[in-house]
Amino acid sequence: MKKVKMKTNISVVIPSYKVSKYILDVIKDIPEFVNHIIIVDDKCPQNSGQIAKTSSDSKVIVCYNEKNLGVGGAVITGYKKALELNSDIVIKIDGDGQMDVNYMQKLIQPILDGKADYTKGNRFTDFKALRAMPKVRLFGNSGLSFLVKAASGYWNLMDPTNGYTAINKHALEELDLDNIAKRYFFESDMLINLNIENAVVVDVEIPAKYGDEESSLSITKTLVGFPPKLFKGLCKRIFLKYFIYDFNMLSLYLVVGLPMLFFGIVFGSIKWIEAIVSNIETSTGTIMLAVLPIILGTQFILQAIQIDMNNIPRKEK
Repeated sequence: MKKVKMKTNISVVIPSYKVSKYILDVIKDIPEFVNHIIIVDDKCPQNSGQIAKTSSDSKVIVCYNEKNLGVGGAVITGYKKALELNSDIVIKIDGDGQMDVNYMQKLIQPILDGKADYTKGNRFTDFKALRAMPKVRLFGNSGLSFLVKAASGYWNLMDPTNGYTAINKHALEELDLDNIAKRYFFESDMLINLNIENAVVVDVEIPAKYGDEESSLSITKTLVGFPPKLFKGLCKRIFLKYFIYDFNMLSLYLVVGLPMLFFGIVFGSIKWIEAIVSNIETSTGTIMLAVLPIILGTQFILQAIQIDMNNIPRKEK
């Protein structure tokens, strides 16, 4: 594994909210190759920012949000500060000590090697780590993974809500940070926006640590809140990537397939209701007129999905 070059300017962003009893230990464990430790006090009622300032580490920089913006809002504040510091790579970890900083070098290695623009931890590659993961988190992350794959276009990734991430300066500058979700949808929305910018994202196997912290992942919030946001993100990505920035076979398949599928379902439903009400058997021709568009529309959409799966951003060899 290559060592970090001395000239590489690396910042770590740590959102801080109700982590007062962990923050100093997290700061103390940050590796020496990190140039700046950016603590973002997200209107913390425990004054985590003030506690962080008591650290003897001269690399610590404390930023304050005037109101609580959620983890995403805190990270975005940290990202903006890192750009002001001309950081080449920005790492994001939580302030509760759940993310093992000993894996920080491994996390940024694909970026240093020019193989990725953005890297994220993946806890789903180690069976022992999965057994240690709280069941609520395991269930929520497993259910989300497929939905985020479809919405973001990164079909090769797992563990979408993992907050142990790193991003290079170029990718960070390309993002419209003010239009990325501020709260619990932040990690997923980051992936959607990174795909729109054709950023290369790589999973890095990193087991999580779990202590006495309470999980903030709500099953209700996951099942009810995420799907509409992911669908909106999917529509945004498809529209921008395949209709504004480009127009290819995927675009054509969707233009033809979606109306056909919609027509078949609506027409078939109307004729089915009419047959029930009138008690008159529907003719074979009418049935075929409903079924064929559904079959063909579904085939076109599946072809579009296949093209999208093959269109994952990759570094040119």
